Amino acid sequence: MNIKKIEITVYEAADIRELSREDAALLAKAAEATGNAYAPYSQFHVGAAVLLENGEVICGSNQENAAYPSGLCAERVALFYATSRFPEAAVRAIAIHSSTGGQAGPEPVYPCGACRQVLLECESRSGRPLKVIMGGVQKIQIVNSASELLPLNFHLSH
Repeated sequence: MNIKKIEITVYEAADIRELSREDAALLAKAAEATGNAYAPYSQFHVGAAVLLENGEVICGSNQENAAYPSGLCAERVALFYATSRFPEAAVRAIAIHSSTGGQAGPEPVYPCGACRQVLLECESRSGRPLKVIMGGVQKIQIVNSASELLPLNFHLSH
């Protein structure tokens, strides 16, 4: 039996001032989008902002439902809206931010497994890497490709 090691590269910043202007603006939009979340059950508000290659920024927030799991994560709300509105524009980046009780989350919030798979599908559709920016008050983490978040993924070739 062979052993294969999978490594990922995560860039970490102490705060938003260490980010490029574009990444900082996208993360700020994601933080703003947490205010539109419908999260009466978990009180966990998540916002996502998607940057398309045409320069458009599309935001989304998590939408809960009493009939769990009928809700939808912020990442998929933003991605599905972006790709339905601009089907020919590749997704360049997504920023994700969270808050609870009106307070920004201290740690970065990470996409769930379903969102990771959708991010990979967007990356596959465009044939180029999709940057993922995950923000928190104490640190911000960035991966330059969605495949870094789900290295063993389901792919069209399967």
